[in-house]
Amino acid sequence: MLVALGVEAEGYQHVPGLREGSRENATVVKDLLTDIVSRGRDAQRRRLFVIDGSKALRRAIDEVFGTANPLPRCRNHKIRKVLDDLPKDRHDPIRCAMKAAFQRPADQGIAKWKKLSEWLMPEDPSAVESLREGLEERFTINRLELPSQWRRCLASTHIIEFPNAGIRPKTGRVTRGRDGPMVLRWTASSLVSLEKRRRRILGHQQLWILEAKLQDQNQQQNVARKIKTA
Repeated sequence: MLVALGVEAEGYQHVPGLREGSRENATVVKDLLTDIVSRGRDAQRRRLFVIDGSKALRRAIDEVFGTANPLPRCRNHKIRKVLDDLPKDRHDPIRCAMKAAFQRPADQGIAKWKKLSEWLMPEDPSAVESLREGLEERFTINRLELPSQWRRCLASTHIIEFPNAGIRPKTGRVTRGRDGPMVLRWTASSLVSLEKRRRRILGHQQLWILEAKLQDQNQQQNVARKIKTA
């Protein structure tokens, strides 16, 4: 199942849509996003999309919502992927170095990751390749200069874990699934019940800062477009 999770201006989480299928299927992802837009979401409004490394997700977001939206890639996924390519005795120092870089301004943090990749290159080229992939997008939150408490929820796909955990107990009681529509109904039913226990994200009081940053970027893009066409 493919589930889209959104965050309202007040900080509450909600599910604007879901689809049966894989996040690696570009058609399914695009259908999900198109359906969300058809039910009232403004495709022209700039948003922050938090994704993992799925190319299908990235392509579908660009096609439906445009290419100007900031897309921070999940840091936790990247750290795990890099460590998977390294011996266990190197996990702790490399993990600490990667996380320490996230505490710096974007340019400095990226420079630290590049330095780390140079250090790893002689012995672990696979880890280096993983480290460099999607590097710029790992520091999107830093580049936007957002409050540090958001780095847990908006710099990773951590917030999707709450609805995922709530789905499993209910769907786990199904011992005989007939077809895809049945799976969809059970998943949707679980998500509806979770709506009653909606949580606010950490740092929700400062979401206005993100809105202001996105609006400012949009204004800058409009000005640049006018200058280009003048």
